[in-house]
Amino acid sequence: MKVAVVQHDIVWEDKEANFARLAPMVAGAAATGARLVVLSETFSTGFSMRVDRTAEPEGGPSSRFLAEQAAAHGVWVCGSIPEVRPGDERPHNTLVLAGPGGEVHRYRKIHRFAYGGEDTVFEAGDERVTVEVEGLRLSLFVCYDLRFADDWWAVAPGTDAYVCVANWPTPRRAHWQALLRARAIENQAYVVGCNRVGTGGSLEYSGDSAIVDPMGETLAAAAGGEALIVADVTAERVAEVRAALPFLADRAATPSPAGP
Repeated sequence: MKVAVVQHDIVWEDKEANFARLAPMVAGAAATGARLVVLSETFSTGFSMRVDRTAEPEGGPSSRFLAEQAAAHGVWVCGSIPEVRPGDERPHNTLVLAGPGGEVHRYRKIHRFAYGGEDTVFEAGDERVTVEVEGLRLSLFVCYDLRFADDWWAVAPGTDAYVCVANWPTPRRAHWQALLRARAIENQAYVVGCNRVGTGGSLEYSGDSAIVDPMGETLAAAAGGEALIVADVTAERVAEVRAALPFLADRAATPSPAGP
């Protein structure tokens, strides 16, 4: 599968402006022959904690934008949205993956970024999500989840590629770059990382989006500024690496503490 990552700026808390800016970028990504187009975390609003302004119900305007783009170009498109699930009062930071045939899959961010106040206005997800898309098993994560290796390890045997969308700020860009490669190396799977650029609220974002292969080699990467990166991602390569270097089989459960 050819995967395209759209590294983009975000107009703060202005969904319609972001839809207008992103539509031609998605079209350009689809024109490369990509079957999956990845947008950033909170692609239509920025990482705002003012959920009274940004949150929307499931199936709201941002979700519809993804579905419309997927249908228009015959591709899969994903990005995260502050969505309120039916019956809930507060939103989840939800990664929505929309397919060309009307398919919709949702992963709700498990690890809220307490340092930035996300835990005060968002609900935490409680379920890991892996989706098979055109023969490729995709596990979905959002930004801060990248720091929590256990969740990535847990789904590794059934994962060919991880997708992680982010609003990861410039001061910790070295962490983002290192962790993308680490998650690929330790799980012997592709990692597709999409980070925003520009300024949102009081923070700056440097992008550094990348597609990393199961051996930790960077297949495509972007620095600062809006950019499109594309790479081929195959389940066969994952199987080949794991067969040649069967490291996952040696990942033992954590021993229980010794008794008195």
